Amino acid sequence: MAITVNIPTIMRPLTHDQRSVTAEGRTVGELIQALDQAFPGMQQRLVKEQVLVRFMNLYVNDIDVRFSGGLDATVKEGDTVTILPAVAGGQTPPLTWRPCF
Repeated sequence: MAITVNIPTIMRPLTHDQRSVTAEGRTVGELIQALDQAFPGMQQRLVKEQVLVRFMNLYVNDIDVRFSGGLDATVKEGDTVTILPAVAGGQTPPLTWRPCF
């Protein structure tokens, strides 16, 4: 049961610079374990204390797994899982006060 996993640029050193890899599993948690077996270090970047880390988003066929079961979300052959690191904006410049008159 092959599932395609899209790897973000920041994690590609773990996958020998592959943009996507395949793995197997019935749930997202099992899939992450399979990825970690093939590419050590993957699980520690995605899971802490049995929960997905806050700054990594996982999508199964464009559906955020946080809203469909988290690590227990089901996956099946032919699904595409996308790992997407959260991006936070930079600092906005301070507002300059100017009189209106």
